[in-house]
Amino acid sequence: MKKKQTWILFVIIILALSARILPGTRTIDDSFITYRYAHNILAGNGFLYNPGESVLGTTTPLYTLIMSAFGFVFGGENANFPVIAWIFNAILDAITCVLFIQLGKKLNQPLVSYASALFWAIAPYSVTFAIGGLETSLYVLLLVGMVYSYLNERFPLTALLAGLSILTRPDAVLLVAPIVLDRFYLAFRKQKKIKLIEWLALLLIPAIWFSFAWLMFGSPIPHSVTAKMAVYRLGPAASFIRLIQHYATPFMDQHLFGNNATKVGIVIFPFLSILGSLTALRQNKRLWPWVVFPWLYLIAFSVPNPLIFRWYLTTPLPAYILFILIGLQSLFTTIIKAIKQPLPKRIVQILMLLALFAYPLTAGLSAWTVHPDHGADRPAPDMAFIKLELLYQQAAELIQPYLQPADVLAAGDVGVLGYQTNAIILDTVGLNSTQSMQYYPIDADQYVINYAIPTQLILNEQPDAIIILEVYGRNTFLQNQTFRQQYTLLESIPTDIYGSEGMLLFQRNPD
Repeated sequence: MKKKQTWILFVIIILALSARILPGTRTIDDSFITYRYAHNILAGNGFLYNPGESVLGTTTPLYTLIMSAFGFVFGGENANFPVIAWIFNAILDAITCVLFIQLGKKLNQPLVSYASALFWAIAPYSVTFAIGGLETSLYVLLLVGMVYSYLNERFPLTALLAGLSILTRPDAVLLVAPIVLDRFYLAFRKQKKIKLIEWLALLLIPAIWFSFAWLMFGSPIPHSVTAKMAVYRLGPAASFIRLIQHYATPFMDQHLFGNNATKVGIVIFPFLSILGSLTALRQNKRLWPWVVFPWLYLIAFSVPNPLIFRWYLTTPLPAYILFILIGLQSLFTTIIKAIKQPLPKRIVQILMLLALFAYPLTAGLSAWTVHPDHGADRPAPDMAFIKLELLYQQAAELIQPYLQPADVLAAGDVGVLGYQTNAIILDTVGLNSTQSMQYYPIDADQYVINYAIPTQLILNEQPDAIIILEVYGRNTFLQNQTFRQQYTLLESIPTDIYGSEGMLLFQRNPD
């Protein structure tokens, strides 16, 4: 039996690695922001996006430092960070699949453990951001590892993973806080004293980082957090609606059933998740922080109504999917026990296996494409969309001959452009440029889409070059006569992304 389990584990690891290696790198724009920070660290410029500008524009300092460490070993400041992140993330996701199996077994759910691991191995929301070079793979591994180590009462390790997770993404506090509360309960009600090593493991590394951030940037809170809340405009409850749609289609069910998947899934999957949560809690009451995490996450990202980026949707899935599958098995087990005839019982057992294994895999794989319509012609998830990134790479090559040392390049999407040109970047959204924030908010009628750029930002800051999607400036500075006199359109790359009429490259005219 153990030999068979070893082979299954081996197959899942190979599947997870293959699902990430096969597509190749499909790096997302935000990942390049992290790589530019890593590049500047290795170049001796410090933990900065623009040399000389003390702005904390990343929410993932741990992943940035890890990229810097790998870059130091593999090429220095000119290391191929997209490839480094791609391989690193593939390995992390394979380890996460192993943790899924161990966690399921800990809950006495062996079938569910393998089913959840198999799905995560090919899950589009996992694969897309692994090959996209984001910190998502590290973040999910830390969260799942934190829960598993806590259930095994390895408290110092749990504390260490908790501290590291907060430095990977600050919303990790939504899981860390409930675990800390439960740990206090164990200490005061179960006489399991909290040792000094736990406090050190939890607080030492974050304290070092927060102290550095306070001295370096004036605040440990990333400037990008406040900028996003100030700049983006969304309709009422837009984030809540997006998250509810996501919770209704956790297996990418819409690719099989279209829009009807949301209407049905909004009832079925929360019900199964709650049923699975109750079943798992009967097995281990210490699991309650993991049970409430997807729902705390939904509330935390709904109330302030932020713009929901795709990678935000990955975080609650490991817990949510695990409890859905436990609930599904619990439901089938109840039905099997109620059936007295052998043949129908066997049929229900087969249906349960199909529901646990065949359906998630089929639904997940339906969201893949064998021949993507852009990028490398290699199988990849449909959502691994990098058309915009490829356009920015083209734009970076076109603008490079016009840029002089110390020239300022203004852009709304700054990842690829900042990484490829090494110009000083004026981030018009303000994530990495504090001076942009004084020009917001702008009038609602000037917004065609988020990322709309204030006219006065361009006229006052006078960047040497500008690269934007046309829609970003359609109702603002592109209509301004002074701007037209000061800048020359160098190139318009055809594209209709976000309803744009091209990607525009401008150069400021000599004084």
